[in-house]
Amino acid sequence: MTLNLIAAENTAPPSILEAVGSAFNNKTAEGYPGRRYHTGCEVTDALERLAVERARALFGAGHANVQPHSGVNANLAVYQAVLQPGDSLLSMKLSHGGHLSHGDAASLTGRVYRSLHYGVKPDTEVLDYDEVRDLALKHRPKMIIAGASSYPRLIDYGALRSAADEISAYFLVDMAHIAGLVAAGVIPSPVPHADFVTFTTYKTMMGPHGGIILCREDFAKKIDRAVFPGTQGTPTLSLVAAKAVCLELATTPGFREIQQRTVRNAKSLCEGLKTRGYRPVAGGTDNHLILLDLRSKGMTGDTAEKALEEAGILANRNVIPFDPESTNRTSGLRLGTAGISVRGMKEQEAGKIADLIDRVLASPEDRAVKEEARREVQALCRLFPLPGSVKGGREP
Repeated sequence: MTLNLIAAENTAPPSILEAVGSAFNNKTAEGYPGRRYHTGCEVTDALERLAVERARALFGAGHANVQPHSGVNANLAVYQAVLQPGDSLLSMKLSHGGHLSHGDAASLTGRVYRSLHYGVKPDTEVLDYDEVRDLALKHRPKMIIAGASSYPRLIDYGALRSAADEISAYFLVDMAHIAGLVAAGVIPSPVPHADFVTFTTYKTMMGPHGGIILCREDFAKKIDRAVFPGTQGTPTLSLVAAKAVCLELATTPGFREIQQRTVRNAKSLCEGLKTRGYRPVAGGTDNHLILLDLRSKGMTGDTAEKALEEAGILANRNVIPFDPESTNRTSGLRLGTAGISVRGMKEQEAGKIADLIDRVLASPEDRAVKEEARREVQALCRLFPLPGSVKGGREP
């Protein structure tokens, strides 16, 4: 038994797993409802239409495509829809919290498109919107991208929309990490501001591994063509089924409570670690994610990650803005509270976890400390079992 504090993970309820393992896995259905390249698609068409309508209704979007196999596939399809090779993208630096698929040199996107990057301010570690505007006016990119994999603060979508409008650029928001919080209304939605919004259905959404694209209705045909045949073939229909379930669960009071708890727990965990001498990047968190600067503790992220795993606490090393360490070592540690919140843990337990983390990291080589911490972790897990892991376990 472990406490999962990996910010990119969550626990899907049994109904999601049942849909992933359903008979839809056996069906091939290239194309879209009413326009398939295979026969026998009546039920499949009804399923996909249902998932699309649920996505549109949940997020207030003009159009939704539920076929992308992943968040990266969703991003690739958006680029395919409106950009040409060699066009320029302006996105957040990976080293400041952005994502590989936003034009990083290590990604295919960085090879196909010309990539420009904005970052955070050195003093506050929050996004520098003046830099975004200056870079936009100077380089006039075809697309501005917002969204991050390790940024703990809210994003001002209105400011980025304004920068995009000044140069007639497209505006894409990748909300992969925070989609569940947005769906529950816990944090602001980018949908009213963006031309395109992509997200994954796991992480805070608590669904299957897969992606979804939302867009304005006037981009619907371009997006659909970019997904199929542009970047994918047959959709994984069992994932479409699980996405449909996921989108319905996201409308329930139980789901909203989990998302609210996730944010409260993140703040509690962050504050608990801060009082123990750990420096949270950007001063704190507004979402599910905490990024710690471990330099004040004389520790690197790889050491912290390993010690915590041995104590039954899962987290991951992560670069921080202006990090002097390599990506293999890092000065930072990324934590997320979605995994403990779905268990029903609250601020009191988050405070207890902060104490466990501190005790382990204060003595990362002490086997006795880690063994005692593991016993306490197991006790917490027994008190708060995973949904569906015990008889009578409930879904959101």
